[in-house]
Amino acid sequence: MRILLVEDDPALSMGVTRGLSQEGWQVDGLSDGEQAMSAGLLGHYDLCILDLGLPRRDGMEVLRHWRSKGARMPVLLLTARDELRDRVQGLDAGADDYLVKPFDLPELLARIRALKRRSEGRIEECLVLGELRLDVAHRELLHHGERVALSPRELALTEMLMQKGGRVVSKESIVTKLSSWEADFSENSVEVYVHRLRKRFADLGVVIRTVRGFGYVMETADTAPTGDGQPEAS
Repeated sequence: MRILLVEDDPALSMGVTRGLSQEGWQVDGLSDGEQAMSAGLLGHYDLCILDLGLPRRDGMEVLRHWRSKGARMPVLLLTARDELRDRVQGLDAGADDYLVKPFDLPELLARIRALKRRSEGRIEECLVLGELRLDVAHRELLHHGERVALSPRELALTEMLMQKGGRVVSKESIVTKLSSWEADFSENSVEVYVHRLRKRFADLGVVIRTVRGFGYVMETADTAPTGDGQPEAS
């Protein structure tokens, strides 16, 4: 998942970014409302965390601008304004949820997961493919109950592939989801990570198949076709 974080407090922004990154999510950080006005309309983001007290453009103005232009990404407001009127105003402007500062990181993470499930129209906490089970809430991949050790980015890629349930995921969408402004992630990087996952999954009953010219599909080994379209070197 790729998240836009708009927060002008450097310490808070750094702490939230670190926590989100540890969950395997990619974070692009901005520090003022003027930058956010256009960034939120790019269509790159699955969710935005938006502070209300921003320089140059107030967060409420930014949110109204996004909604007026048709941006539909879920928005979680961060506010120090612990007044009912301000919270109602934010929700009426198009916010999906809010947190009052100061807040605990686990609550922020839980609210993000809930918004993500809601936006995808699903409520399940686990993804299952063959003998693999991905616990979305706790960010763990299990095989017969045993944890499969993956890096945050490997786990994020696995989640993307498992969510599609046997359908193709394009390289372009993987690059978009797993990139951030601080760390370049190219189509060559995708091939490297797919290669790593293939090695990790070799004895776990699933394969990642290359569909030439389109992208990748993750399937159980017993349903993967033979011949052309088998996993190619990455």
